[in-house]
Amino acid sequence: MCLDDLLGRLRSIPHVETLRIHSRVPVVLPERITPRLCTLLQRQHPLYLNTHFNHPRELTPAAAEACLRLAAAGIPLGNQSVLLRGVNDDAETLRSLFRGLLRLRVRPYYLHHGDLVAGTAHLRTTIESGLALVAALRNTLPGMAIPQYVIDLPGGRGKVPLLPDAIEQLGATAIIRAANGERVAIANARHEEDPC
Repeated sequence: MCLDDLLGRLRSIPHVETLRIHSRVPVVLPERITPRLCTLLQRQHPLYLNTHFNHPRELTPAAAEACLRLAAAGIPLGNQSVLLRGVNDDAETLRSLFRGLLRLRVRPYYLHHGDLVAGTAHLRTTIESGLALVAALRNTLPGMAIPQYVIDLPGGRGKVPLLPDAIEQLGATAIIRAANGERVAIANARHEEDPC
């Protein structure tokens, strides 16, 4: 089934009001964002596309051209980054990434705290360091350049913004309050070992 058929089938479902695509294609295969693809996507409005740029080095000329082509087709663009220790966990790197995205008409949407996935402990930061980074960015970037710092709670409990009122406890175990009020305990990265 081609993308046009798939989107058409989704569009025909009565309760589906908007379509949202998440893709790293603009990052890793920007030449795939052709005028023909943009025309195909344009026919499916309202349609949103979220990219997944994690570092300013990924904002290559080809990636920029792909994003600008999508934006020119009227497709609202957002970006979801993952906070990665040793890759983008400093204010200057994130500042450069988020400013660069805005120049490409891509709004920084989410900054994800690293998921508890086996083999990724070396990339996870602590919640405290993520909160400190977002606080540092607030002093130097316009509000629209600052994504919401979120954690995707294990067990399908959903994304929760990491704001002081959603965090009940920090330390080796963090207690995060889900949208329904449930208190969820999760391991807070300390880089010793994978919890999985």
